[in-house]
Amino acid sequence: MDDDISIRESLSSLIRAEGMLVEVFASPLEFLALERLKDFSCVVLDIRMPGLDGLSLQDELSRRGWQPPIIFITGHGDVPDAVRAMKAGAIDFLKKPFEDSSLLSAITTSLSRVSSEFHQKLESAELQARYDQLTPREREVLAMVTQGRPNKIIAYDLGVSESTIKVHRHNVMNKMHFRSLPELTLAMQRLKNSG
Repeated sequence: MDDDISIRESLSSLIRAEGMLVEVFASPLEFLALERLKDFSCVVLDIRMPGLDGLSLQDELSRRGWQPPIIFITGHGDVPDAVRAMKAGAIDFLKKPFEDSSLLSAITTSLSRVSSEFHQKLESAELQARYDQLTPREREVLAMVTQGRPNKIIAYDLGVSESTIKVHRHNVMNKMHFRSLPELTLAMQRLKNSG
């Protein structure tokens, strides 16, 4: 996104030559007309544009809950602008003229981050779906097992036999698709942190 058509065309050609899809926008308002962002995308934008500048666009995207990685490019950037952009989550802040490789590297970093976040969300959703299949009693047993409590103590606390706890524990491991207690405990911690 840049108000200078020659820069838009130049950068678009550079990025397309690397096999990536590109959409160009002449202004932040044109960009904000989108209903939603495409998955696996990042935003390359000029910091100084008429109307809404790049930093204000970054703030607006955050307000809308859109969190694309942003790479700022500018011919007029100063240290306070760079600090503000980076504190708000920008991936990079490139001063014009910059090397093509610097921009392409920043885009690659951005898309890797998006891919990683997508896979983490997918993993959390799959883990949650498996957890949701547990019975209420299996969830109780899971909570106690991941606290490190022995079967005998869990059985006593729940008023059932130790062999019943072993069955529940076996069912939990199967339904959750884990072979070891440490893996299960770490997965449950990730699930708790993602929620």
